[in-house]
Amino acid sequence: MSIGKRYLQIAGGIACTLGSLACQTGSRPEALLPAKQASAPAISVAAAPAAQAPAKTKPAPVVPPQPEVKTDAAADLIAQVEKEYQAGQSNYQAGHLEAAKENFDRAFNLLLESPLDVGSDERLQREFDRLLDGVNGLEMQALQQGDGFTEQKSEPAPIDEANEVTYPVDPNIKAKAEAEIKQTHSDLPLMMTDPVAGYINYFSTRGRGTLERALARSGRYQDMIRRVLKEEGVPQDLIYLAQAESGFHPLAVSRAGARGMWQFMGSRAKGYGLERNWWVDDRQDPEKATRAAAHHLKDLYNQFGDWYLAMAAYNSGPGTVQSAVKRTGYADFWQLYKRNVLPKETRNYVPIIIAVTIMAKNPQQYGLEDVEADKPEPYDAVEIDYPVDLRLVAECVDASAGTLQELNPSLLRLTTPKNQEFELHLPEGSKDHYLTAIRAIPPDMRVWWRYHSVAPGDTLASVAKTYHSSRKTIAEANGLGEDDKLTPESKLIIPVSPGKHPYSEGEAAYARHVTRYKVRRGDTVESVADNFGVPPTMVRRWNHLKGDSLGGRRVLYVRLPVTPNFDEKRSAEPAKSRSKKTLHAAGAKSPVRHTVEPGETLYSIAKSHNTTVDALKQQNGNLATLKPGMILLIQSGR
Repeated sequence: MSIGKRYLQIAGGIACTLGSLACQTGSRPEALLPAKQASAPAISVAAAPAAQAPAKTKPAPVVPPQPEVKTDAAADLIAQVEKEYQAGQSNYQAGHLEAAKENFDRAFNLLLESPLDVGSDERLQREFDRLLDGVNGLEMQALQQGDGFTEQKSEPAPIDEANEVTYPVDPNIKAKAEAEIKQTHSDLPLMMTDPVAGYINYFSTRGRGTLERALARSGRYQDMIRRVLKEEGVPQDLIYLAQAESGFHPLAVSRAGARGMWQFMGSRAKGYGLERNWWVDDRQDPEKATRAAAHHLKDLYNQFGDWYLAMAAYNSGPGTVQSAVKRTGYADFWQLYKRNVLPKETRNYVPIIIAVTIMAKNPQQYGLEDVEADKPEPYDAVEIDYPVDLRLVAECVDASAGTLQELNPSLLRLTTPKNQEFELHLPEGSKDHYLTAIRAIPPDMRVWWRYHSVAPGDTLASVAKTYHSSRKTIAEANGLGEDDKLTPESKLIIPVSPGKHPYSEGEAAYARHVTRYKVRRGDTVESVADNFGVPPTMVRRWNHLKGDSLGGRRVLYVRLPVTPNFDEKRSAEPAKSRSKKTLHAAGAKSPVRHTVEPGETLYSIAKSHNTTVDALKQQNGNLATLKPGMILLIQSGR
């Protein structure tokens, strides 16, 4: 057992012991303290000897008040932050990345949620900058190895929104649906009740977009799902359970933590053979999760003998449903619904699925006939037993990393697992191309090395500079001479040393210096990100924000986008020393020609020219992204 795990067990045991003592002695924390000791007797003046006349009692000496010890709030805060930061460092080095992330989050929150203003104390500002540099540095290092703190972006499960609403029953909709049920063939029982009619009303109005998106996505997976359900001997129309739960999105995550197309909780997933580790979550694998869901639903049906109860148990657990049946004596979902003995989410769950089933099987009656289903995404499968970066895979098969992620939704990060086999999905027809290309990369370097597509004008020297390598290294890896010319559209193997990845195309570089932005009324994460030309996700990461609101925040910390070879010292020079690149005549009314420099943003340029970001965009063809060297036309003084 590792020291870290042993420490957590000991700490957990202590916490449990303290918790139980607190329960036994009441809520007063004083009960856990030892009994107060008697105060030491006060020192009195000794009595005079008997032979002497009694002396007049002297007054007790006056003790001057002790000066109040002033605490240094900033120093205390820094000590707390440092403690969390060091704990995060230790967890990171031990490979406990989730624990490290929690430590770093707490360190940031201590600083940002403190009543002390970080910008008002130089020590706090230094601590924040150090923390930001340290954490971002570790995260970049982790991302380069495929061990990033941030998992693949998830999607909210649509079942959560549907569960929150209670829609009125439209008598016309209900009567129409009752008539349709009689004509609808289904291998699941379909029953019209007021809750079902209410959800048909919901999916016909507010929830229509959710339903249409799910119907469109169903085209990607319905052939596979129906095949698996048939192989497992369960009703084909259980496919609509997945539609209601996740909208057929493999990355769907509910507020309760259920994940994947079939919304498995972690403990239940393990019981049905779905693996979960740092690299992979099989709950996000469409076919594996479908087979596991079919097994689980079949087991529940065998236990309860009723598909409605099986679906209810799929949502809240068989124990919850079994308890409700025992309490009431009714093994019937609608009787349990009427007696309100099931959780609210479970009471809504079955009507939602029935409503979705009725509407999906009668598209013309609900105006859904024009929804075009997505086409399945065919793929080639390759069994691998080595870690490989999806960006390298993409370069091998002339695809994008995003495409590879979509084909491999069970991968939580950009790297396939270490020390275990994995079925890698590739674009259809690219298997042989991949196997040929990857063979040239040493197995232990497939997380690091890259392929470079040669562009017109590329030389070994320019490519070496881009990848922080040397002409000799690249030439040797490709069997070239150092003076050989490169052929456009050919590919070069780039031997990148571990930890030395350059910024790849599409990945922005950000200045190490942090810019403090004072939040103004009406600002949001999106608007600030737009002003500075950075992704909203980066603004949230730098400031440890979750949503788009900036309520309660006075200052945001932003890193300006720069090019990889950008010199920050030069960027810090006063604007006057660089004003020669802004070409205009003093006092002229014609637009200013401004050459964009690395690190500049729409906000900083607009501010320096006494204009607005919106005006700047309009004057330059609704400009959205800045690049160094770009020339902007600016009408100043607006």
